[in-house]
Amino acid sequence: MTQAASDVREVTVRLPDGAARRYPIGVTGAEIAADISKSLAKVAIACSIDGRLSDLSEPITADAAIAIHTGKDEAQALGLIRHDCAHIMARAVQDLWPEVKVTIGPVVENGWYYDFDRDEPFTPDDLGRIEARMREVIAARDPVRFEIWDRPRAIAHYEAAGEPFKVELVEAIPDDQPIRMYWHGPWQDLCRGPHLVHTGQVPPDAFKLMSVAGAYWRGDSRNKMLQRIYGVAFRSRQELDAHLRQVEEALKRDHRKLGREMELFHLQEEAPGMVFWHPNGWTLYRTLEDYMRRRLGAAGYREIRTPQVVDRKLWEASGHWEAYHENMFIVEVDEEHAKEKRINALKPMNCPCHVQVYNQGLKSYRDLPLRLAEFGACHRYESSGSMHGLMRVRGFTQDDAHIFCTEDQIEGECAAFIELLAGVYRDAGFASFDIKLSTRPDVRVGSDEVWDTAERALENAILKVRNDYVVDPGEGAFYGPKLDFKLTDAIGREWQCGTFQVDFNTPRRLGAEYVGEDGARHAPVMLHRAILGSFERFIGILIENYAGKFPLWLAPRQVVVAPIVSDANGYAEEAVAALRAAGLRAEADLRNEKINYKVREHSLGKVPVILAVGGREVADRTVSVRRLGEAASRVAPLADVVAELRAEATPPDLRVPGPLD
Repeated sequence: MTQAASDVREVTVRLPDGAARRYPIGVTGAEIAADISKSLAKVAIACSIDGRLSDLSEPITADAAIAIHTGKDEAQALGLIRHDCAHIMARAVQDLWPEVKVTIGPVVENGWYYDFDRDEPFTPDDLGRIEARMREVIAARDPVRFEIWDRPRAIAHYEAAGEPFKVELVEAIPDDQPIRMYWHGPWQDLCRGPHLVHTGQVPPDAFKLMSVAGAYWRGDSRNKMLQRIYGVAFRSRQELDAHLRQVEEALKRDHRKLGREMELFHLQEEAPGMVFWHPNGWTLYRTLEDYMRRRLGAAGYREIRTPQVVDRKLWEASGHWEAYHENMFIVEVDEEHAKEKRINALKPMNCPCHVQVYNQGLKSYRDLPLRLAEFGACHRYESSGSMHGLMRVRGFTQDDAHIFCTEDQIEGECAAFIELLAGVYRDAGFASFDIKLSTRPDVRVGSDEVWDTAERALENAILKVRNDYVVDPGEGAFYGPKLDFKLTDAIGREWQCGTFQVDFNTPRRLGAEYVGEDGARHAPVMLHRAILGSFERFIGILIENYAGKFPLWLAPRQVVVAPIVSDANGYAEEAVAALRAAGLRAEADLRNEKINYKVREHSLGKVPVILAVGGREVADRTVSVRRLGEAASRVAPLADVVAELRAEATPPDLRVPGPLD
């Protein structure tokens, strides 16, 4: 046999440590793991072939970089455990109720779900039975294997099995994609994979079925309603317990529950996805809005206001009509003497309107950067199933701004924005946040040189403020790279709020220009940026972060003065007047109720400070101060308490720095 023939029948495998090994063509990750060490083979769960996560049984037919994964590789292990849990759960359901039809079961954050077609609704007792059967399947350590089938064979298989949803899925698989059939023991499912080696690699005490919900097949309300079972899974019981504690705490902090208790807002069927702000909630909203207005003004932004109803022509010019019109609220108007109706849309975003403001009058390079800010009311259609309290609505207000600048100014504007964002998050109670840089996608506008400049500018801007960030290759917008900012709340949850996007496209599409130093006309770069994202969602995050116990400057009801006896009513009203004169939101509770009742009620409403006054306090001109969450109270002179609370209630941006600040 010649050397050339031998080479064709072998592949070179490069390991993470740089070592290269040669194996017969068709070698699997499992065989490579066993060749490296017996101990590795015992704990291996999957492999990566040239960065693609694969089954250990996947044949390797060409030279490749290989990494063997174990349970210590968190990202890979969690994804596989959750994926296999979906299959094991579906198997358990059909073991218990063979007539149930299966559909799809993807991995989602912290777990998975699977949709079932069953006439009877699943009950909490059913979930317990399913969990028990899942543990039996795991204990059996059934092997997991896959085969590649052709389409006619797969369709015939599912037609014979009476699985119409699987038939539809097989028919929809593109011709250039393999049809992979997986078995977990004797139970079979259609899946892209990959999966674990055997069912016993799922930790039996680290998963839990959480809930059942309705879901339309393929998310289309015209299709059949299915039952979706959600589950969570982790690598250990300790990780599961930590997650369940976080879920329990999150339920206590649910902004919808606290919104009712604190009388902040409500939503109703007559205006789906639109918020009805109550006096307390609107006070909170305006406090945050006033704070943001001051911060933006101090940072050199100029506030504008643009229309909410805008003609279709502008959305066509900007490209939004083609890409986004299905998510717009359309308004048709019979204009007087017009031959046809005029088609308008409630704006889903502010950027095209901001370009119209910029375009009024020719700009010079000396006018740049020009920072235009708007608390812009936007409307976007969201499906009823996707809406969630304040977190996802149809009507919302963005803390939106667009910076028109030159390419050379991108870095400085980005660094200044990150500093501004960090200060706002810090004042709002979020000490830490992460930054993700999304770089050029395959399909994009602009030259590589322009993208090089923009990406380098964003990286340099980040490094001026901090050293750590994550790069997400290829995930930038087609019109430019972007930064996303993710903050962490009091119970460890992450929320993506802020964004900074470089846009080379929109200004050119909408005819924005400036006269450069060379006397020629150029299109400015447009920087889209937001800190809060939307006021509605950010307020929802604030409510849950603080569990309704806002710092005094944000609290919609800051102080309640509660007389212990009716003879103290006059003094209570005097105290309220003094507090209001100092700029505090204060009220008197003069009801003929016991003081403990008043304290309990206002504590439920999350009032930060309750001042109790009785005969002694009237005589001494003092108040008894009780802080929310504190069992003990203290007595202090009214004047001292007013001064103390006035300082504490001053918004962070208006406070005079102390000697240690």
